[in-house]
Amino acid sequence: MHRHLAIQTHIFLTGPTGYIGGSVLTRLLSHPLSDTFRLTVLVRSSEKASQFRTMGIRAVVGSNSDLGLLKELAGDSDLVIACADADDENAARAILEGLKDRYEKTGKAPSLVQPSPNGVLMDDAEGMFSTDTVYSDLNVAQLEGLPITQPHRSVDVALVNADKAGYVRTYIILPPTIYGIASGPLVDAGLQNPYSQQIPRLIKWSLYRQRAGMVGDGKNIWPNVHIGEEAHHKPGPPNPLFGHGVSGFYFCENGEHTLHSVGEAIGKAMVALGKAKDPTPTSFTTEELAKYFPNGTGLGSNSRCRADRSRGLGWKPVKTTQDMLASVQHEMD
Repeated sequence: MHRHLAIQTHIFLTGPTGYIGGSVLTRLLSHPLSDTFRLTVLVRSSEKASQFRTMGIRAVVGSNSDLGLLKELAGDSDLVIACADADDENAARAILEGLKDRYEKTGKAPSLVQPSPNGVLMDDAEGMFSTDTVYSDLNVAQLEGLPITQPHRSVDVALVNADKAGYVRTYIILPPTIYGIASGPLVDAGLQNPYSQQIPRLIKWSLYRQRAGMVGDGKNIWPNVHIGEEAHHKPGPPNPLFGHGVSGFYFCENGEHTLHSVGEAIGKAMVALGKAKDPTPTSFTTEELAKYFPNGTGLGSNSRCRADRSRGLGWKPVKTTQDMLASVQHEMD
């Protein structure tokens, strides 16, 4: 990132070492207008902060627990990208307080982008059935009807209410099952976690039990997207579909899968590697679920959506469910 152009946009990003946050930061570093960005990241490790600084990034040591620091850094930003924790309501409110200060100081509403997993759509299928309920990011009323008790929903609502108050514009990106191993300079430097959660976790416990596993019968359905295409998710040219607040929810998906199909892919890969004799996945027992997922798991839920608003803005993902299933082999290599 060069500095021969005048800085115009102050960007503050949390979670820069994470799978999503690091991929977003990599995208910002390679953006055509990166010369005009002043990038600030919040990181727990002073050693990693030093590494970020050598890349021309302003790094501050701290965490989501440092609410005063979050407020201060947000108050100095035109854009905040909050990738650290979609369920940390205290952190979200501290960031919003800072952005409100920014608005009162400049008279211009800053922006807040937050990835918030589409687990907000989850049901309690536990792998035993699919659903015909499919959410669209163009259907505002449908999304507004989600109960406050759904995962991530209380933070989403706090952001939307702040947007309604007029001092910030909020944009919520809802990633589904993200797959693929992240790459780029942050991964190469050892700064970023390159692995997702859902599929690697299934692989880990399937290898442990020496048989591909799934929740229930694996009949439930989730959408999927490759990490490279989720991180490149952005609006195109000016478009009436580019909304914020209640109209600022953006799904990102390019296909669907059942949990059973993922289990089958894991099973086949295990057999090919000599890690199992039978590729057919079996259900995790009650004891296994308690052991492998002590805090519970949404792996057996349905969470169906269509990225209609996103595609209407020019987002064009190309990797499909078949790519996702094929990626299982690479995750195990």
